[in-house]
Amino acid sequence: MPASIGIKEKGNDLSVFCSEVRANAAGVFTQNQFPGAPVILGRKIIQQGVLRAIIVNSRISNVGTGALGIENARRMADALAKEFDIPREEVIMSSTGVIGQQLPIEKIEQGVRGISEILEDDPLVGAAGIMTTDTYPKALSLSVGDAVITIVGKGAGMIEPNMATMLVYIFTDAAVDAARLDDMLRGAVRDSFNMLSVDTDTSTSDTCLIMANGLAGKVDEALFRESLNFACLEMTKLLARDGEGATKLLVAKVRGAKTEEEARIIAKSLINSPLVKTMAYGADPNIGRVLMAIGKCTNCEVRPERIEIRINGRQVFKDESRTDFDEVEVRKLLSGELIEIKSHLNIGEGMATAYGCDLTEGYIRENAAYYSS
Repeated sequence: MPASIGIKEKGNDLSVFCSEVRANAAGVFTQNQFPGAPVILGRKIIQQGVLRAIIVNSRISNVGTGALGIENARRMADALAKEFDIPREEVIMSSTGVIGQQLPIEKIEQGVRGISEILEDDPLVGAAGIMTTDTYPKALSLSVGDAVITIVGKGAGMIEPNMATMLVYIFTDAAVDAARLDDMLRGAVRDSFNMLSVDTDTSTSDTCLIMANGLAGKVDEALFRESLNFACLEMTKLLARDGEGATKLLVAKVRGAKTEEEARIIAKSLINSPLVKTMAYGADPNIGRVLMAIGKCTNCEVRPERIEIRINGRQVFKDESRTDFDEVEVRKLLSGELIEIKSHLNIGEGMATAYGCDLTEGYIRENAAYYSS
């Protein structure tokens, strides 16, 4: 349930997600060495493997706020625990927004009062309250046997996770114990959110949580894992496509690398390159930028004579040379909303896919005045 409590000048700025009963839970958090207060506390809270509720505010991230920030994060949890009459240790908090400002904790405490009476089932409603520079709320649901997985996410800038992603919350009524949830979540995160980058910057607040309250009973474990992986990948694409100022989804597929780890490094190099990103934005078939992004991965094995490159299925490089492609056709391919760069190194079996977006003037405008926005 979102609310507008006055942290932002306008719009929703607080959301609450609450389970009817205690839920098994797992989570992963940013590896940035300057974590926010909610992350510091969240790492401890999640160790018990159970949660009842999540409270999230936007506009102020509660990062770089010292002991007072820790106390304010605890007060957020206390306020929600009191409102729902649940244990404080089963409430986890997140904050997103500007770094270095203290939370207006009194506004949050006041805003939580009565929120238990206006909860809604629509996940998009909750997603609206956690947005910062996102242009639209992001949520999706899918069935897994008799159960449902629902995933809510936000994030448009300061995005290259090294754990999970921006803020993502996953809810299911399937019966799954905490240990299996943790294993499944980490597996899903590895090939989805950890392969996402908008601007190469790892946020201080990244958090990904999953809650399973078991009300729908047990489901096939393999099917649940597959469905969780799918949901995380789809949310990853939504987040990449809505990167700050973005107009296109950029997907880099690397095949035939020496190892999977080298494939991951090269795929990330492609989506992180400002020159590849601006090539995508300008629909400019400058294949040299792709070669550069692959070749600069000096810790990976790269053999130019073996590399093949395709853009949206059209071969543009082979046998150490630019192919004789139709430039007008490739410009047209680059003009669409989805750009897929597939690089086959023809060395080994390693493969990986990374997700990002183009780089536009909109990203500069958004971040040049973010503190004041």
